[in-house]
Amino acid sequence: MFKVLVVLCVLGAAFVYAAPAEDKYTDKYDNINVDDILGSKRLLKSYLTCLLDKSPCTPEGSELKRLLPDALKTACSKCTEKQKEGAARIVERVTAEYPTEWKELSAKWDPTGEYWAKYKPLVQEYLKASA
Repeated sequence: MFKVLVVLCVLGAAFVYAAPAEDKYTDKYDNINVDDILGSKRLLKSYLTCLLDKSPCTPEGSELKRLLPDALKTACSKCTEKQKEGAARIVERVTAEYPTEWKELSAKWDPTGEYWAKYKPLVQEYLKASA
């Protein structure tokens, strides 16, 4: 189950503010090293617990929660290419390394599984391209 995490961490760090003029999320955070986020259990857990309403959110985490429904509904159509690539990498790692949190996120943000159909091809495309 894919759901929310496509947008989760990278987008927590990558598209925190929307840029309506271009109808894209800002690329302000596109230079953040996704591997640094994935390599820090503390940082990653902070985003995960924020999205699960289990801990307070940073301002970036709060903004992510605000934008997440739109990103899920639109299959990340407002994401930059860098954000899509980073999100796919995060999905791959989080599903493998944080299965409990993944299930909780899925239950909270995509209980019917409707977003998986939209995101699965995108994730596969970006993972294949980066291999």
